[in-house]
Amino acid sequence: MSAITIEDLHRIFKNLDKNNHGRVSIHDLHHLLENIGIHATLEELEKFVGDTSLGYMDFLFFYEAIVKTKIAESKDSSSEDHIDHDMDRSTDVLLKAFKVFDLNGDGFISSEELQSVLSRLGLWDKKRGQDCEEMIRVYDQNLDGALDFEEFKVMMSPTSHSQI
Repeated sequence: MSAITIEDLHRIFKNLDKNNHGRVSIHDLHHLLENIGIHATLEELEKFVGDTSLGYMDFLFFYEAIVKTKIAESKDSSSEDHIDHDMDRSTDVLLKAFKVFDLNGDGFISSEELQSVLSRLGLWDKKRGQDCEEMIRVYDQNLDGALDFEEFKVMMSPTSHSQI
């Protein structure tokens, strides 16, 4: 999977803006974050955002702030203890993300499950010609047609994207 593009963010915003008022409520944002394994209270989100809803530009700034926070956190981990802790934390985060995609809980992500989750997040656009089977095939090391957790970790690693 590639990085989230501005078009992807626009689609996510549009899907969250259910009443087409040009704003996304903190409740809808909270629900999205929970679905992708990021846990924060409504109060924490409102304090971070500074309002009870976000316009499109605020939504983009929110996304950028999260990305910058993650980059800063990864740069701050210089000692071995921090590295071990970060690796454990990264594995935990990846496992939560894996479980979001593994809808039936069988320990594998099928192309159908991948398409379903991407659709829920507003990232699936059949017109763009995305093919979830092909996305899975790229990282399916044992050629069983699905991703196990180890294959998912490879897919989510930053170095794997430069190999595609």
